[in-house]
Amino acid sequence: MKGVVFTEFLGLVEEAFSADMVDDLIDATSPPSGGAYTAVGTYDHAEIVAMVVALSARSGIAVPDLLATFGRHLAGRFHELYPVFFERASDIFSFLSSIDDVIHAEVRKLYPDAALPQFEDRMLDDDVMELVYRSPRRMDDLAVGLIERCAEIFGEWVAVERSARPDGAVAFVVRRVAEPASA
Repeated sequence: MKGVVFTEFLGLVEEAFSADMVDDLIDATSPPSGGAYTAVGTYDHAEIVAMVVALSARSGIAVPDLLATFGRHLAGRFHELYPVFFERASDIFSFLSSIDDVIHAEVRKLYPDAALPQFEDRMLDDDVMELVYRSPRRMDDLAVGLIERCAEIFGEWVAVERSARPDGAVAFVVRRVAEPASA
């Protein structure tokens, strides 16, 4: 997994909790990398999973909720750091449709060793897309947060339903809605 995911996660933990919490997570999980991450490095995804589990134990926030929150944060940061990918899209569906063919293609040019998730999309109607997510890392909760925040960036709201597929992939049905669901 690319280091940018790790650096952004630890940045979010520091912002939402504290620098001490970051140190606690690294101490508690003893990652093989030593907890020193660079945005361009490549690290075992098990390190971030261990830190999310440790953060859940310390904060009382469920792992799926932490991952979705991180996904929302990551989408916001990607929008700040890489606005060109958002500017090329007219709405959430055209953006999601560009993930594999445009965004991940550019990432692979810069980082040929990047192990990226795969996405396949198809429109079911004008307001509904099926997005199939394939990744051995199974971070679909993070993907939900990314999708939801990306929709907000485009001034839209979506409802995201997911279901496991027999081949191990996850199918998201992303439905454009008039307003966000109440909490």
